[in-house]
Amino acid sequence: MRALHADAGYLLHRLGLRSGQLFNAFLQESGLRLRHYAVLRFLATSEGALQRELAARLGYDPSAIVGLVDDLEKQGLAERRPAPDDRRSRIVVLTDAGRAFLRGTDEAGRRVTAELLAPLDDADRETLHTLLLRVAEAGLD
Repeated sequence: MRALHADAGYLLHRLGLRSGQLFNAFLQESGLRLRHYAVLRFLATSEGALQRELAARLGYDPSAIVGLVDDLEKQGLAERRPAPDDRRSRIVVLTDAGRAFLRGTDEAGRRVTAELLAPLDDADRETLHTLLLRVAEAGLD
């Protein structure tokens, strides 16, 4: 294990898995998973998005986005609407119920992060966040 723990990529992968497990456990009651949550969080930062844009921005397979949006529509958390600039296209938008759902998940997100980062003090958490953000933003170029 020591060799694996020397690999930052492996450690990031393991932490991502653990974070997903913790958050999925919280979301289980709602019938959603972390992938649904990611779509909702993205939609909360936009006026809506084409499904292909969601797939590209979130790094999901386009066919997976269709099912995720279907699930969110069934729960009334998102809906497809005609795109304002091209009536043939449909954008996915967050509903009021979706916004309320996200507000209700804020505390759970903080708890998941706190549990995951419990070994770190506040300064270490801030440093880690800054470094992860730098790496993530560089990967989005």
